[in-house]
Amino acid sequence: MTNLDDLPIRDDLRGLKPYGAPQLDVPVQLNVNENTFGIPEAVALDIIQELASEVLRLNRYPDREFIELRGQFAAFLGHGLSASQTWAANGSNEILTQIFQAFGGPGKSALSFGPTYSMYPNIARITLTDYRELPREAAFELSSGYVAEQLAAHKPSIAILCNPNNPTGTSIDNEVVRAAYDAFDGILVIDEAYAEFSSESSAVELLAGRPRLIVSRTMSKAFAFAGARVGYMAADEAVVDALRIVRLPYHLSALTQAAARAALRHAPEMLANVEQIKVQRDRMIAQLGLLGLSAYKSEANFVLVEGFENPNEVFEALLARGVIVRNVGIPNTLRITAGTEAETSKLLGELALILG
Repeated sequence: MTNLDDLPIRDDLRGLKPYGAPQLDVPVQLNVNENTFGIPEAVALDIIQELASEVLRLNRYPDREFIELRGQFAAFLGHGLSASQTWAANGSNEILTQIFQAFGGPGKSALSFGPTYSMYPNIARITLTDYRELPREAAFELSSGYVAEQLAAHKPSIAILCNPNNPTGTSIDNEVVRAAYDAFDGILVIDEAYAEFSSESSAVELLAGRPRLIVSRTMSKAFAFAGARVGYMAADEAVVDALRIVRLPYHLSALTQAAARAALRHAPEMLANVEQIKVQRDRMIAQLGLLGLSAYKSEANFVLVEGFENPNEVFEALLARGVIVRNVGIPNTLRITAGTEAETSKLLGELALILG
């Protein structure tokens, strides 16, 4: 049987494995930061109706520019944005890939501060962009002075700040974004995949007059839309034009556009559970301390928990009890998604038993 070593694969891809967290069918899934509340039934029915109307036209290519959907994203984000300042793709990972295709590539560089989202180096690699990850400051925080100093020194083509940061949950304020933008001449990407769970202001309010600033978002988390694969971004019109050059034709299917349009019409209902998720996040942070663990302050829908002597052992013990969390490779830690009240109770109860 042929294996990868027998194929003329790119040298830099040899020995690598596909990216992805385990997909296991267990009762309590708290490993990939999904919104575990799901979609309200009334909203689901409207999405189904929108999809049904598109099925009759699937013999035709989808709207290549999806202006209607982009207008909805602009209205949702506010701050006077127009449809021409937004863009969408199949998840925020595709948004980031298009950014790297347009502004990265051979001879270009990207920089972030780790630990951070593990897809950044993967996207850099597949786009042949040099990638560097500098350490974060104490407690995984980032100050405006430190970020500006490093960007000025390294002068990357692309800098990415995940806010709130995955996997630590830590956030930055817009003063850090301002300092970062002014420190270098490259593209600054603020990855706001978890913005709806944060108390910090969005960098969208800084877009005016900053043509090198991009704010990336997703519907996967707060919107409970992970299975639909819809990411979007806001930026200067020229940045959008750059992404239109590198995107594949008709990259956003008619069904994806239809589902996203319907979901955005019901944004308040789709986001109704965000506050409940934050309650469970903060409950975890408080209760885990009683178990001899410590959780980093989080502005996302998950917590990074420290204090495990053997994280893999705890991971396997939880899995055997029907709960899956995530080992992100930071020593003595596990990352745990905030779920429903019942899921959080199950997690805390099983952890108490495992830790004695």
